[in-house]
Amino acid sequence: MNNPDPDAGLRDRLADAMASEAPFEGWTRTALAAGAKRLELPPGEADRLFPGGPIQVLTHLSARADLRTVEDMEKEGVGALKIRDRIKGAVRIRLERHAGEREAVRRALAVLSLPFNAGLALKLLYKTVDAMWYAAGDTSTDFNFYTKRATLAGVYSSTLLYWLNDRSAGAEATWAFLDRRIDDVMKFEKLKSQVRSWTSGPPKAASRK
Repeated sequence: MNNPDPDAGLRDRLADAMASEAPFEGWTRTALAAGAKRLELPPGEADRLFPGGPIQVLTHLSARADLRTVEDMEKEGVGALKIRDRIKGAVRIRLERHAGEREAVRRALAVLSLPFNAGLALKLLYKTVDAMWYAAGDTSTDFNFYTKRATLAGVYSSTLLYWLNDRSAGAEATWAFLDRRIDDVMKFEKLKSQVRSWTSGPPKAASRK
């Protein structure tokens, strides 16, 4: 049996400490050093825990948030709800509980938007929406597997950006925006089904001899 990572707890604490510094210092080596100082870690310990630096911390926090979102969704039985409520629940849980402090998230997005981080940004987004669909009970293996994740990526990304600037009580404006986005998706899916039914045409009549 594999032994658990003995540094897991300390790595989490350092990642959280750096996230607390990120609103002021950005996702930088300075913020990582400040987080290590806050925890009174010995010299070199931050580099040992996160040899990839701030980007590795971001990746770690995103993966941990994915895991915690899945756990919360499963605990609350989100997979048993209607599809639109599963998606709404997934996005709300991620933003309300596991996105992090708004300014830290804003600065993280700024770093991930840099051209040399584009691949990582897409990878993290894919893992997030894939985790959400997994917890929502998706078992598709055909082309729908990819279209579902692309659709949720659009819903989640746009809602995240809206949430960053939302100052309404309880982020109610964000959840209203999320409802509208999901409504748009459901209408589009309904339209696609209608178009398929129209273009398939009536069944061909049997030929007469």
